[in-house]
Amino acid sequence: MNFQITVLKILAAYPDGFAVMEDLKRDMAILATSGRDWADRTQRLAAKVPDLNIFSQGLVERISGGWKISAKGRAVLEMMEARPTALETGQVPLVEDTTTTSPAPVPPLRQPADRAKRRRQRRERRREARERARANAS
Repeated sequence: MNFQITVLKILAAYPDGFAVMEDLKRDMAILATSGRDWADRTQRLAAKVPDLNIFSQGLVERISGGWKISAKGRAVLEMMEARPTALETGQVPLVEDTTTTSPAPVPPLRQPADRAKRRRQRRERRREARERARANAS
């Protein structure tokens, strides 16, 4: 599992791109134990940007007890996740369609249906963690 890719993916999943360290550690533990699929995926993404360094390149910022993905970090993540074109993969179409002058636009990838639910759950967990921290501090 590639740590830096995992951090980018986790932070991008949060609504504001910010996660406290407790949430990051929990989410990383879940992904690390989720099986070989996640490790394979992060390796494929990491191969697209071999010299990735999320902190020195300004992709992630350390802010008051947590980390936040920057706009540049989101852009790099989108670039890594972009589907390769036929030219990039070396595949050439077998039959060339001469009836159309421009290719049809590729529809965007669908987001999971329960994404909003997961965001609400994360916000609730963060709120509960803050309340516990305040209770423990007093």
